[in-house]
Amino acid sequence: MEPFKALVVDKVEEDTKTSIKGLTKEELPAGDVLIKVHYSSVNYKDGLATHPKGNIVKEYPHVPGIDLAGVVKESDHPDWKEGDQVIVTSYELGVSHFGGFSEYARVKSEWIVPLPEGLSLKEAMIYGTAGFTAALSIHQLEQAGLSPDKGPVLVTGATGGVGSMAIAMLAKKGYEVAASTGKESEHGYLKELGATSILSRDEVAPEGFKPIGKQKWAGAVDPVGGSTLAAILSNTMYGGAVAVSGLTGGPKVPTTVFPFILRGVNLLGIDSVYCPMEKRKEIWKKAAQDYKPTEHLEAIHNEVTIEELPEVLSSILSGNVRGRTIVKY
Repeated sequence: MEPFKALVVDKVEEDTKTSIKGLTKEELPAGDVLIKVHYSSVNYKDGLATHPKGNIVKEYPHVPGIDLAGVVKESDHPDWKEGDQVIVTSYELGVSHFGGFSEYARVKSEWIVPLPEGLSLKEAMIYGTAGFTAALSIHQLEQAGLSPDKGPVLVTGATGGVGSMAIAMLAKKGYEVAASTGKESEHGYLKELGATSILSRDEVAPEGFKPIGKQKWAGAVDPVGGSTLAAILSNTMYGGAVAVSGLTGGPKVPTTVFPFILRGVNLLGIDSVYCPMEKRKEIWKKAAQDYKPTEHLEAIHNEVTIEELPEVLSSILSGNVRGRTIVKY
């Protein structure tokens, strides 16, 4: 096999250097399936993997990219054969194992999900970890009793990957969606995805909010955490639920027991990294069918080349990326 392109992060003293390099198959880490990568996608964690203080990567050189979709090239495992279309997201991919920002990837067979009927490889990466997290959040909320007739659903971090995908999927299922964002310039984009109302961050989490406030939300998808999560909990309706999947607002949640013991509110933790494989396959099937916002996938994403990746990774850390960015190889 000829050398192939990969985005490689090297440690240079106390800093890191990111560049496009040629790798050989022999330089890939151990695994029993070799995949020709067709698409990958960009997540906040990928940006952190290029930063010297990102606390993501432990060993260098490293190839980031926690998502990939492609076709099996070689397999030493009976479950997978050459030509199979597959998805790999999370586990150790792009963290302690070379990831998807490469034209070829060798991975462990137990990390692989077959591409579900109803999704193309490109669409699978428009979802990526962010879309999978949004779908898992909605699934868990519905398992906890959420349905369109219960009332409005709040989505925070609305212009990000999880937020954008959640809005589009909820709207597709007939929910009334309130979107929270700090970007006034993106209101039109959020309306296009299906948001019925748009709130500022201060409207969702004003200073000095009460431990238990008005009942506004039947449920919420929250990739923000911090004081925003505390404010959402105080305004969740009786028997409602909040699915939290991130901490861009900080890890500490200044709340009380009141929403839980006075209103029976449920706080649902969403983990996409080690989600069990059977549930993982179930969620991908829902993403390909019941939840799929076909008409909005084009608006949610933009496509770049591997050469453009360094700039995109820098932008995502500064909060300047909207929706989903996918990489075509």
